[in-house]
Amino acid sequence: MPDNVMDSRPRHTWVASLISTVVTLPLAFIVLVFGGLAPMACDSCSEADSDRFDAGFDTAWTVLCCGLVLALIVLVASWGLNRRRPPAGAALAVLAPGTVVLTWVVFMSLVDWP
Repeated sequence: MPDNVMDSRPRHTWVASLISTVVTLPLAFIVLVFGGLAPMACDSCSEADSDRFDAGFDTAWTVLCCGLVLALIVLVASWGLNRRRPPAGAALAVLAPGTVVLTWVVFMSLVDWP
């Protein structure tokens, strides 16, 4: 491969994915821990409040887990697209932590808090 073709490729395309990994993985862990601790909010609830909370929490927990898996898939895809399509890889690197935040917002809105 000629040298001029090597020089036309963008360098350091992995930086966006690295920063996204450093932000996304700890953020996803924190969201998962707080989501897992959420049922403790209804420890002292009445029976009716507890039933309402549990019904909303079951759906919200499924959404939380699926959203965090989606964020992981987006993060892995950003690493995979670094070499072939750097702009798409950078866009996915930005979307990964955004997916975690959106998942948390949806989780919080789905739970019927006491």
